[in-house]
Amino acid sequence: MLSAKWRLRLLRFYPPYLGAGIRARRTQGGFEAWMPLTWYNRNYVGTHFGGSLYALCDPFFMLILIEKLGPGYVVWDKSATIHFRRPGRSTVRACFEIPEERVAEIRAAADRDGKCEPRFEAEVVDPAGEVVARVEKLLHVRRQP
Repeated sequence: MLSAKWRLRLLRFYPPYLGAGIRARRTQGGFEAWMPLTWYNRNYVGTHFGGSLYALCDPFFMLILIEKLGPGYVVWDKSATIHFRRPGRSTVRACFEIPEERVAEIRAAADRDGKCEPRFEAEVVDPAGEVVARVEKLLHVRRQP
């Protein structure tokens, strides 16, 4: 199994991230990801392509839970919704964290009920702090058989 550091390095070469110019780094409690506006992630009207905005947010809550819950649990993305608030015209970024108390609640629910489906939300913001998009993720967590 690869270390978290190597998984993050390999994420740079994940085709949707490489193609959109998305970069990520670990933070104290999770991840931060950002994406500059370039010719290859720009849509017809010159703003961030919606698919790239979603890709910016796609894997991080799942990666955080996989790491924090450990090998006794299976974590999958179940669904996602993105709400576009305003055009992205420059570098955008999003932060992803799951507090330890929330991880403990998820672990307890999965242990008690066999599975749980936690919901998370992330905001994609521009340099002024204006919300460009809001992404909601629903994950599926269960005990490993």
